[in-house]
Amino acid sequence: MPRKLSPKKSYFVPSFEQVTKPLTYILPSTPRLDSRGNRPLQMTFEDQLNALIFFHLEEHTSARHLVQTLQEDDLARNNIAPVDGISRSSFSEAINERGLEQFLYVFQQLQKQACSLLPRKYSKLGDLVSIDGSLIDSVLSMAWADYRKGSKKARLHLGFNVNQGIPQKLFLTDGKADERPFVHQILEPGQTGIMDRGYQHHQNFDELQGQQKHFVCRIKGNTHKTCLEKYDIEPDSIIFYDAKVLLGQAGQKQTKKPLRLVGYYVDGKKYWVATDRFDLSAEDIALIYKLRWEIEKFFGWWKRHLRVYHLIAHSKHGLMVQILSGLITYLLLAIYCHEEHGEHVSIKRVRELRIKIQNETRESENVPPDPGDLNCQNSETLHASP
Repeated sequence: MPRKLSPKKSYFVPSFEQVTKPLTYILPSTPRLDSRGNRPLQMTFEDQLNALIFFHLEEHTSARHLVQTLQEDDLARNNIAPVDGISRSSFSEAINERGLEQFLYVFQQLQKQACSLLPRKYSKLGDLVSIDGSLIDSVLSMAWADYRKGSKKARLHLGFNVNQGIPQKLFLTDGKADERPFVHQILEPGQTGIMDRGYQHHQNFDELQGQQKHFVCRIKGNTHKTCLEKYDIEPDSIIFYDAKVLLGQAGQKQTKKPLRLVGYYVDGKKYWVATDRFDLSAEDIALIYKLRWEIEKFFGWWKRHLRVYHLIAHSKHGLMVQILSGLITYLLLAIYCHEEHGEHVSIKRVRELRIKIQNETRESENVPPDPGDLNCQNSETLHASP
């Protein structure tokens, strides 16, 4: 990744360069991060971005751990840390107060880049976006993260591109915020949102249809339904109900627009799923709802292996920066695993990458690269175009 070279010895670590290479097409157009006063920035945006990618990639557990590594680890000190080093207080100020606009821009551009590269699954089912929220344990000093007395939690609202296995849109609120209004903000016209029972809202179902945004949403089994038209069901199918209906009792928040209701069994458990997708079979609707679990698997993997919820920021600004950096790291890994191995992201490939970076760092300790060659290389990389 292009950066201002340190006057100290710099190591060339091909694997780290490779995983961050997609950023070379984005950084030149990223909004400039300027100092708020007369003093120059101790940590540029690129320094900040590099440090947080390194934080997630190497499974650090705290800001203290990361800053110590930036000061003492050869790779981090020579290739990632700011040229003049960084103190913990300066690092905390940078994360909690600066760079949000730039991180959001990089995430959005990298997400587009990943969408253009990664193969699409389930294409016949349409553009599928699983939507869910995830609570983030916060500290009591985070007054904005309101949840309940004696407990602070933030909530991440995320749209997950099921077809390509990557995050798509995000919003951050306090833990008590209602998740349902964010469906409208996450979905684009033509996309199909996949949601659990907590998102059932009859007025939202009407509004989504009016906005040309589709949905597949599990509903409560005791929801009142008025059948308008029944559809044929294949023998020996898991489907036991397929009909055009109105949900809710008349005069009591009943849907104004008809929708489709599909009922089916899985392992003896009954599921009711509401949708406006009349173009697919009932079995396809059941499959789409099953794919909702892709976002649950993502949350679990992302939190466990990239340490995204180990707080290094206490402000809402800083937490959003931390989450965006975790999503950026995941997107970089998704592109890397696809281009290098033709696979989805896996902990096996991430561990291999970590070991390669460590080995390349050791190999470079005794053979530093020629500064002239590195300057030339970085200059060419900075001006590369996709």
